[in-house]
Amino acid sequence: MNDRKVVKITSLIGTTIKLERVKKGWSQENLALESNLSQNSIGAIERGTSVPSVETVEKIASAFGMTFFEFIDLVKLYNK
Repeated sequence: MNDRKVVKITSLIGTTIKLERVKKGWSQENLALESNLSQNSIGAIERGTSVPSVETVEKIASAFGMTFFEFIDLVKLYNK
Protein backbone atom coordinates (compact mmCIF):
# COMPACT_ATOMS: atom_id res chain seq x y z
CA MET A 1 0.00 0.00 0.00
CA ASN A 2 1.45 3.36 -0.91
CA ASP A 3 1.81 6.31 1.46
CA ARG A 4 -1.08 8.26 -0.08
CA LYS A 5 -3.49 5.40 0.55
CA VAL A 6 -2.35 5.12 4.17
CA VAL A 7 -2.87 8.86 4.66
CA LYS A 8 -6.33 8.67 3.05
CA ILE A 9 -7.43 5.68 5.15
CA THR A 10 -6.06 7.31 8.31
CA SER A 11 -7.99 10.48 7.53
CA LEU A 12 -11.22 8.55 6.85
CA ILE A 13 -10.94 6.67 10.14
CA GLY A 14 -10.24 9.88 12.05
CA THR A 15 -13.18 11.68 10.45
CA THR A 16 -15.52 8.80 11.25
CA ILE A 17 -14.39 8.70 14.87
CA LYS A 18 -14.99 12.42 15.25
CA LEU A 19 -18.44 12.23 13.61
CA GLU A 20 -19.51 9.36 15.88
CA ARG A 21 -18.08 11.04 18.96
CA VAL A 22 -19.89 14.30 18.26
CA LYS A 23 -23.10 12.42 17.43
CA LYS A 24 -22.93 10.87 20.92
CA GLY A 25 -22.27 14.28 22.47
CA TRP A 26 -18.91 13.10 23.80
CA SER A 27 -15.73 15.09 24.24
CA GLN A 28 -12.39 13.58 23.29
CA GLU A 29 -11.90 13.03 27.01
CA ASN A 30 -15.13 11.01 27.24
CA LEU A 31 -14.09 8.80 24.34
CA ALA A 32 -10.61 8.38 25.80
CA LEU A 33 -12.10 7.19 29.10
CA GLU A 34 -14.56 4.84 27.38
CA SER A 35 -11.88 3.33 25.12
CA ASN A 36 -9.05 3.26 27.67
CA LEU A 37 -6.88 5.44 25.43
CA SER A 38 -5.30 8.82 26.05
CA GLN A 39 -7.04 12.02 25.02
CA ASN A 40 -3.91 12.94 23.04
CA SER A 41 -4.22 9.69 21.07
CA ILE A 42 -7.86 10.36 20.26
CA GLY A 43 -7.02 13.88 19.08
CA ALA A 44 -4.13 12.72 16.91
CA ILE A 45 -6.25 9.99 15.31
CA GLU A 46 -9.09 12.41 14.62
CA ARG A 47 -6.66 14.88 13.02
CA GLY A 48 -5.15 12.12 10.91
CA THR A 49 -1.67 12.64 12.35
CA SER A 50 -1.53 9.20 13.98
CA VAL A 51 -2.15 5.86 12.29
CA PRO A 52 -4.26 3.77 14.69
CA SER A 53 -3.56 0.08 15.11
CA VAL A 54 -6.30 -2.49 14.62
CA GLU A 55 -6.36 -2.90 18.40
CA THR A 56 -6.89 0.84 18.88
CA VAL A 57 -9.70 0.96 16.32
CA GLU A 58 -11.26 -2.05 18.04
CA LYS A 59 -11.17 -0.24 21.42
CA ILE A 60 -12.79 2.85 19.93
CA ALA A 61 -15.43 0.80 18.13
CA SER A 62 -16.22 -1.02 21.35
CA ALA A 63 -16.59 2.32 23.16
CA PHE A 64 -19.17 3.24 20.51
CA GLY A 65 -20.98 -0.06 21.13
CA MET A 66 -20.01 -1.72 17.87
CA THR A 67 -17.61 -4.32 16.56
CA PHE A 68 -14.47 -3.55 14.60
CA PHE A 69 -16.19 -4.65 11.38
CA GLU A 70 -19.30 -2.57 12.07
CA PHE A 71 -17.03 0.44 12.55
CA ILE A 72 -15.21 -0.23 9.26
CA ASP A 73 -18.59 -0.46 7.52
CA LEU A 74 -19.42 2.93 9.04
CA VAL A 75 -16.13 4.37 7.73
CA LYS A 76 -17.15 3.21 4.25
CA LEU A 77 -20.68 4.59 4.63
CA TYR A 78 -19.58 8.04 5.84
CA ASN A 79 -16.98 8.35 3.13
CA LYS A 80 -18.80 7.36 -0.04
